[in-house]
Amino acid sequence: MTSPRVIAALACVGMLSACSLAPKYHQPDLPMPENFSVTASQDTIPDLWWQSFGDATLDSLVDEALANNQDLAAAAARVEQARAIAGVAKSALYPEINVQGTGSRTQITDQAAVGRDNPFNTFDLLGTISYELDFWGKLRNANKAARNQMLASEEGRRNVELSLISDVITTYFDLLSQDRELAVSRATLESRRESVRLQQLRYDAGSISQLDLSQAQAEFAATEATVPVFERQVRQSENRLGVLLGRIGGTVDRAPDGGEIDSVLSPEIPVGLPSVLIARRPDVMGAEYAMIGANANIGVARAQYLPSISLTGYGGWESNDLSQLITKNNDIWQGSVSIFQTIFAPGRTQRQVDLAWGRYRETYANYIGSVQVAFADVEDALVARRTSVLVRAAEDREVKARTQAKDLAQIRYDAGDSSYIEVLDAQRQLFQAQVLQAEARRSELVSFVQLYKALGGGWQTDDQMHARQKMAGKPPEK
Repeated sequence: MTSPRVIAALACVGMLSACSLAPKYHQPDLPMPENFSVTASQDTIPDLWWQSFGDATLDSLVDEALANNQDLAAAAARVEQARAIAGVAKSALYPEINVQGTGSRTQITDQAAVGRDNPFNTFDLLGTISYELDFWGKLRNANKAARNQMLASEEGRRNVELSLISDVITTYFDLLSQDRELAVSRATLESRRESVRLQQLRYDAGSISQLDLSQAQAEFAATEATVPVFERQVRQSENRLGVLLGRIGGTVDRAPDGGEIDSVLSPEIPVGLPSVLIARRPDVMGAEYAMIGANANIGVARAQYLPSISLTGYGGWESNDLSQLITKNNDIWQGSVSIFQTIFAPGRTQRQVDLAWGRYRETYANYIGSVQVAFADVEDALVARRTSVLVRAAEDREVKARTQAKDLAQIRYDAGDSSYIEVLDAQRQLFQAQVLQAEARRSELVSFVQLYKALGGGWQTDDQMHARQKMAGKPPEK
């Protein structure tokens, strides 16, 4: 029958091994508004959210960036490092077993060698085991801290990925807008080149004054100056996009007429409760994992107040004759328990505890700040989306009206009812409106990108969220 004392001792060991000196983690309770100030009709975000724009070229560019971008590759490498560190911390929870074999030949003084061979051989084959009893939860808390740091690193990678996708899409839309502006400037330049030609013929025929001809030539030169500006912008955007794609030089293939920006779809706007949307942003999740890890490190620091208890032992064989090494008569073994406790280290342990608390408070503030920034990002993006749609619609109406005004001004001038200045003003205003129209369409599309980014891109499913919360040691959400 098992002795009651043995049972009591085992029970005490089990209770101690379940001990943890880390404070119990509680997710901060933040007062959040019930809804965003601007809403829409969709309540989910697709994982491949950029495909909502319906542009095959854009889809291929995003795929290329995800495969080749060096910032993303560096972030993935940081995750690998954090995963390795977490594995090292976890290994400390288990016994360490080693095998060691040695052989030596020794000569000693004749006096000391009386009755034995001199020189002599020594051979041994030993297995060693060491194990620190985690009574105070120091190793478990260190493992939890490393695991959460790994999760925070993974969320950092997701955040880099989200920023990369957003930058690729935004730069692509910049490029499409600049393509349109370049196409408009070139078309306007050709129109004004024809106007200069016609005005020259009229001047030569004595139908108009030098003033009319000079005004036409001046407008041609002014438009001519805009073309290289837009060409420069296009090339610079291609270079920026090339870096994002992991390329060295080269151009981005697309339709040459600059009309693609009108074929890009305007997707439906996702919306939902802030607590649901914001909690799944990678920067917010990463900040919380860092906070959970810092909370666990407080337990690691507190455990330094208490003794470390380790079990060590070895067993094997030792002999002067290698051929007779592994025999019953040559076996050796030893088992021991060691207790280590710092007696005098003025203030060191308390300062380590203070340091752990300070780092926890820093991560706590970072988490609160990330939630505040996330909510503001979503609100800003929603407002930008709503207003950019209105601006683009107004610019469309202006271009239509300016086109009619230009045609009417030309008719009036041909009929002799107005001066050529009226025609030039109408042409100039139409050109400016067309440029603003392209910029407004670009702003409208970018506002969708900003909103998707503010909402954290594609959501993780509930199962994915719960699995990561379990790995982090976070209580499940109710």
